Amino acid sequence: MQAQEKDNAAPVEGETTAASSTVDTTPSLEETLRQAELKAEEHHDAWLRAKAETENVRRRAQEDIAKAAKFAIEKFAGELIAVRDSLEAALATETPSIDSLKAGTELTLKQLTAAFEKSGLGEINPLGEKFDPHRHQAISMVESEQEANTVVTVLQKGYLLADRVLRPALVVVAKPKA
Repeated sequence: MQAQEKDNAAPVEGETTAASSTVDTTPSLEETLRQAELKAEEHHDAWLRAKAETENVRRRAQEDIAKAAKFAIEKFAGELIAVRDSLEAALATETPSIDSLKAGTELTLKQLTAAFEKSGLGEINPLGEKFDPHRHQAISMVESEQEANTVVTVLQKGYLLADRVLRPALVVVAKPKA
């Protein structure tokens, strides 16, 4: 019977029951709300910083794109300066001879061709090739001994930049034999 009395006895001072201990350790509603508000403020601050960083990255990317477009031909322009210098030197000659003009023109053409090659600018000179409407523009058709739809004459060379046609070659194409 003494064991039973101990179970029913009131708690001694300083002791707590299991039920009262859980009530005391849980945070109050006000404390929970304050913590939630602090977390929300932290998240809002982080969101504002991320938004600002995104705007900075977007602005820098736009500036880079604008600079790339503005200075895209810088390398090619540098190559063309040498060509212009050669032409000006030829025109500055007091008593040019036909031979010196021809030699200077050939040298200038070599410089221009080298500048084109360095910049990825290539010729389309399709003489004897099959007509390609993506790279050639037919001006007329003539009867020829060559196979039908073959380029017989190139009136004006075309040009490619990388694989993109800048100007199609103007050509005369062989007619199919009737």
